[in-house]
Amino acid sequence: MTVKAKTARQALAKPKKVAAKPKGAAGLAALATAIINGKRDDAKALTERALARGTDAKRILDEGLIKGMGVVGDKFKANEFYVPELLVAARAMHAAMDVLKPIIAQKGIQPVGRAVIGTVRGDLHDIGKNLVAMMLEGAGFQVIDLGVDVAPERFIEAAKENKADIVAMSALLTTTMIGMKDVIAVLQQARVRKKHKVMIGGAPITQEYADQIGADGYAPDAASAVDRAIELLPKVRKPRVAKPPVKKPVKKVVKAKAPAPKPKKPAKKMVRAKAPTKRVARAKAPAARARRPARTAARTTVSRARARKPARRSGRAR
Repeated sequence: MTVKAKTARQALAKPKKVAAKPKGAAGLAALATAIINGKRDDAKALTERALARGTDAKRILDEGLIKGMGVVGDKFKANEFYVPELLVAARAMHAAMDVLKPIIAQKGIQPVGRAVIGTVRGDLHDIGKNLVAMMLEGAGFQVIDLGVDVAPERFIEAAKENKADIVAMSALLTTTMIGMKDVIAVLQQARVRKKHKVMIGGAPITQEYADQIGADGYAPDAASAVDRAIELLPKVRKPRVAKPPVKKPVKKVVKAKAPAPKPKKPAKKMVRAKAPTKRVARAKAPAARARRPARTAARTTVSRARARKPARRSGRAR
């Protein structure tokens, strides 16, 4: 067969189908499926691929990890999954979460809630406690695992330090379940009981015992514990959603103009008031009286004599 014939046959041949890389919602659905099936390597690779495409970390967490673990919890409650399947799925979820954690911390994405969890003092069993912690993480909680044989004071310290919404306690033995009541008593003594909701669980625990010691919630299994925690959470505060930081507009500092100087008023000349000059009235010399002409001695004598002489009567005396 000539070279040209081979080239023509190759051109006519149907091209091999190449598996397309999932994009967008399809990629996140594939991530959820990988977690449900417990495929750790696939979950990690799909998470890295979603980040490389620019998918938001919060969306990967919600539509990939939390959605997948939600299905696992439903199957566990329906007895379709058992403890081994639950552990395998949680391992796949943790592999994907390890990729997301640095991005979540960098962007400041807040968890749905915070939970402090541990096995009470004197009890060394941790299988049930670990399952609940995994399921809570898969639901978007930040979990502070204190381990086993935890003293009441340690529960209180961790709750205060991490501002926990929920304090979750586990016990497998009837002899150690009394320690749950001690933790609630210490919470009341520290006057922080109203700030933290208390959840309990374990093989010997019942709803009746939870009511008796004053616990806020009880769950018979890990999947139910997640549902109960979410129910209790709004009573503490609403789920926190991180908001992108808002850049405040930079205000231009405008220097205030100095006020124009006021025109100076002409200075008033101080005119001293002149003291009123008192006019001194000079006493006028009395005007000289007009001198009467001097009467002669003869006239004076005649006038006196006339005055003394009686007047003559007219007619004859009868």
